[in-house]
Amino acid sequence: MPVRLTERERPPPIPCSLPNALPLSTPETHSLPTDPEALIAEGVAWFEDQGWFPFPFQLEAWEAWLRGESGIVNAPTGSGKTYSLMMPALLEARHRPPGKRKGPLLLWITPIRALAREIRDSALRAAEALGVPGDIAIRTGDTTTAERERQRKHPPLVLVTTPESLHLILATRQHAEWLGDLLGVVCDEWHELVGSKRGVMAELALSRLRTLRPALRTWGISATIGNLEEAMAILMGGPEAPPGRLIRAEQEKAIEILSVLPDAVDELPWAGHLGIAMLEKVVPLLERSQSTLIFTNTRAQCEIWYQRILDAAPDMAGAIAMHHGSLSRELRDWVEQALQEGTLQAVVCTSSLDLGVDFRPVEQIIQIGSPKGVARFLQRAGRSGHRPGATSRLWFVPTHALELVEAAALREALSSGETETRVPYIRSFDVLLQYLMTLAVGGGFQAPVILDEVRRTWSFASLSDAEWQWALDFLVTGGSMQAYDEFLRMQRMPDGSYVVTDKRTALRHRLSIGAIVSDTSLSVQFVGGKRLGTIEEWFIARLNPGDVFWFAGRSLELVRIRDLTVQVRPAPAKNGIVPSWMGGRMPLSSNLSRLLRQQLGKAATGEGSDPEWAVLTPLLEVQARRSHIPSEEEFLIEHFRSKEGHHLVFFPFEGRAVHEGMAALIAWRLGQRAPASFSIAMNDYGFELLSPDPIDTSELTDPALYDTRHLGDDIRRSLNEIEMARRRFRDIAGIAGLVFRGFPGREKRERHL
Repeated sequence: MPVRLTERERPPPIPCSLPNALPLSTPETHSLPTDPEALIAEGVAWFEDQGWFPFPFQLEAWEAWLRGESGIVNAPTGSGKTYSLMMPALLEARHRPPGKRKGPLLLWITPIRALAREIRDSALRAAEALGVPGDIAIRTGDTTTAERERQRKHPPLVLVTTPESLHLILATRQHAEWLGDLLGVVCDEWHELVGSKRGVMAELALSRLRTLRPALRTWGISATIGNLEEAMAILMGGPEAPPGRLIRAEQEKAIEILSVLPDAVDELPWAGHLGIAMLEKVVPLLERSQSTLIFTNTRAQCEIWYQRILDAAPDMAGAIAMHHGSLSRELRDWVEQALQEGTLQAVVCTSSLDLGVDFRPVEQIIQIGSPKGVARFLQRAGRSGHRPGATSRLWFVPTHALELVEAAALREALSSGETETRVPYIRSFDVLLQYLMTLAVGGGFQAPVILDEVRRTWSFASLSDAEWQWALDFLVTGGSMQAYDEFLRMQRMPDGSYVVTDKRTALRHRLSIGAIVSDTSLSVQFVGGKRLGTIEEWFIARLNPGDVFWFAGRSLELVRIRDLTVQVRPAPAKNGIVPSWMGGRMPLSSNLSRLLRQQLGKAATGEGSDPEWAVLTPLLEVQARRSHIPSEEEFLIEHFRSKEGHHLVFFPFEGRAVHEGMAALIAWRLGQRAPASFSIAMNDYGFELLSPDPIDTSELTDPALYDTRHLGDDIRRSLNEIEMARRRFRDIAGIAGLVFRGFPGREKRERHL
């Protein structure tokens, strides 16, 4: 949001002259009765009425939008990115000639639902003050059927939505007409979508919108990302698309990192934990602050910290809340509203509050454990001091001793300005199959037209004719599953179009749209009363009626499971177990892992000077005495024997996701040399191979074990032997529509899937 200034602090006015401005005129839009320079002057006047001033990057974005350009706005968190693109769209809408609209003028795509309401509120504030006619509406998974129908009949001026909900719109027969007045689309927090299958969904949707509206303006909003130019090329429509306009904010965000250090390293576990050992040092930070966001990395950790804070500081009851994605919409909405109003002293949360939500009252951030990445760290730090010019303060709370090294690594990343690149997904055929079904459900499509659109995306620029035909045939004939009618999902009509004619197939597809795959979740609610949220089936299946567990900050007794609803009642007992969720593991990013190795290299040579090193010295001395501290260029492997068997422990420091694949590869290659069976375990620092039989350790120093020749084939063979491959196949099958999770209220059990 723009910062409010006193008259004494107000800088000199920024000139608004636009000598190179072009009148906004395209074959599909009217010429504005007011030129862009005059429109920008109106926007500046409204800013001044609020006691704000527009930054140069905002003025540059307003001009670019009104000239019909596309591009990306890159600015720090809390610097006014929303108004840099919302304002010119509203100013243009204000001067459109009267007439009935068939659909919205602006689509605003956000990756998380919690961000949607803030965007709507910011847009409403400006629209009402400027006298812009029309509604600002939200369409997400939380939007009711009645509200969606109202939006269809009475289109909003601006629709704030998610990639999944946009694909649901494309799955309606009227989508081409309803999107016929669209002037532009904004992809908010684009850096969060790049590098995910949701980003591929956004690419495909944008390719469709550009065909429907050739003059469509496409803009992204992004915080810091290591490959910003590549991210913009993805947004613009692939490697062959015309380049976009990159608008950077010049102001830098001041961030202060403060580690919550133990008095001695012995107070911290040496292995992964929840950080509760530091609770006594965290509570005073909360008590002397007016507002704090406490970020945890998992929903289970969020539940535990909320309970333990209340146990340690009962006076905070009513002033502290919890927020994560499995809580009910009503609970999440209440927390977000209370944060906006400044009535909560602290909120324990997960990544559900990572992005964009402008909670101006927040004074400080507490990060429990490693944020797993530099970009995520910057995003979370930016939740405090969320206004231009303010300093963001983040307290880092280690959950185990080695995370103190990560604190030093994060400080190094901050000083050097390094952040992660987001590697884009390419050739995600499961998403392509889902998209083709979406178009077939939404009235059908002609293959040559859609093939041309699909190839104008980054993900599918290399799609061959044979691969395209395979995708079509797979949906029409079912491929190897052609004997089963449920997999004959699409029909080719005499005119060459592809459609879905079966209503049940169409309904099943609409219920399955999306690229986020999770285990079956059950609704949790009081007997005959309030809904609290959702919990995964695998956890609740372990409990019996009468067992006590903690959820949504409450002690609950399981009464029964009926119709996939977990019915509970309040329990007086305080010793219940805390649920965990299968999706709750974030791997260490490659950028942070490299910085971590650098910091360990400094430790090996005695160069570390950060405050964390004073606490770490005793631990490092033990490691150096018993084994070795690896330099940045060394790969440490330790081996020992215990009653469980023979252990090999590898320390690449590359993050859990990389280690899962490396462990399978090394185990497979060792097994090719001599028959052996291994149990595999991993974390962000390394992986372990455990065998009941002795292992020839001389094999571990053979360079051929780590040879990159035939690496692709070996990786494929090794991954096929482990659970990860089966899990990934299940996820891909779900996205491609081969696995149906059931109708609302009649979801299939996980074991049936």
